[in-house]
Amino acid sequence: MSTFRAAAINRSQRLIGSLRRWIDTSVAVEGGDNARVDWLRTAPFVGIHLACLAVFWVGVSGTALAVAAAMYAVRMFAITAFYHRYFAHRTFRTSRTLQFLFACLGASCVQRGPLWWAAHHRRHHLHADTPADPHSPRYGFLRSHMLWFLTSEAFATDWKRIPDLARYPELRWLDRYDIVVPIALAALLYGCGSLLARFAPTLGTSGGQLLTWGFFVSTVVLFHVTVTINSLAHRFGTRRFATRDDSRNNAWLALLTFGEGWHNNHHYFPGSARQGFRWWEVDLTYYGLRLMSLCGLVQGLKPVPARVLEGRRR
Repeated sequence: MSTFRAAAINRSQRLIGSLRRWIDTSVAVEGGDNARVDWLRTAPFVGIHLACLAVFWVGVSGTALAVAAAMYAVRMFAITAFYHRYFAHRTFRTSRTLQFLFACLGASCVQRGPLWWAAHHRRHHLHADTPADPHSPRYGFLRSHMLWFLTSEAFATDWKRIPDLARYPELRWLDRYDIVVPIALAALLYGCGSLLARFAPTLGTSGGQLLTWGFFVSTVVLFHVTVTINSLAHRFGTRRFATRDDSRNNAWLALLTFGEGWHNNHHYFPGSARQGFRWWEVDLTYYGLRLMSLCGLVQGLKPVPARVLEGRRR
């Protein structure tokens, strides 16, 4: 009986811990198989996918599609330019204010906080396509695409990998309460849609419609396009450089991800703000960073060294 009660208590503690971690990612949950998907903890993520079905009830309008496209573009830039090239690789400098602003925009993508993202990505580069890489397609497409993201072990932020970022209390707070910004964005879109329905009815939209298209649909598409770099850009494409991993350059993925598809380039030299090494390799994120540099918003964009451009193709 005591063994049964102990097991029941353990399950209850894990249940409560998973629910608390919806709000506070610092809550630790002990016991269980950390390599398995924690379906309770990931229920909000699953819910966002299911919420996309609301398109059949709220309908569609040109306004909703425009907002969805804008939300995709702005947040993709936040992920690729700041979560990836700034926080994870430190390929340029910016002010603390802009750092936090784009950290918030990145957090609105529902891809967790900036410190978690940077720490995880640094681990990926250290162990790319080895058993220590949590999303190598060598060990299964679905796991590399999204299941790794849903496991218990994937939720923790590895603080030892990000000492340069952990000193900012505002980033630590944003990382701990990573659900706050997505909820705020969803509420904002619903509110804007409701105002438009009342004061600009000719636009044909509503609160529910902007929430569904601008947040749920846009977020789900954004997530799955982003993680194709894990699942597809290590399997399909060309290899300019003989890296120790399976990274590929894929022009189609580069267009969808604003330049991240030049993945073999990036794995060969991750220290550049530019991932399209050749003039014909479209890198929308880099173009945006160049524009921000001209405006004085970012500084010190790290270039691709000549020795890298002369690197021998495999």
